[in-house]
Amino acid sequence: MIALTHFMAVVTALAVSVSSAPTRRITGTQSGQGTFFSPGLGACGISSTDADNIVAVSTQLFNTFPGAGANPNANPICGKTITANSGGKSVTVTVVDECVACALTDLDFSPSAFDALADPSVGRIPITWTLN
Repeated sequence: MIALTHFMAVVTALAVSVSSAPTRRITGTQSGQGTFFSPGLGACGISSTDADNIVAVSTQLFNTFPGAGANPNANPICGKTITANSGGKSVTVTVVDECVACALTDLDFSPSAFDALADPSVGRIPITWTLN
């Protein structure tokens, strides 16, 4: 019984820490770095392929987006679209995942989305973007 009580206290503490994280509103044009990854099942619970125009936002942004909670599949940023620009090109992508290695305003694109902005051999590009 003591172990169960301790477990419940830990679960409650975790729930409080998740729900008390400050929210981060994204307005206007953001700038960061763009990279690409090979998608699969993302944090939003959506499976994607290399050919889908999707994106992963930073874990920091994902976890602090207004309304984010303990269930990543229910995160309000999931399914939002972003228009990203680089080198005079643009692409509109759908948020389906989070990027652990990304800085706050970096984006990690599917290969097809990255290819719309730059040659994949570049690997990393400067980007600007807006949340639609």
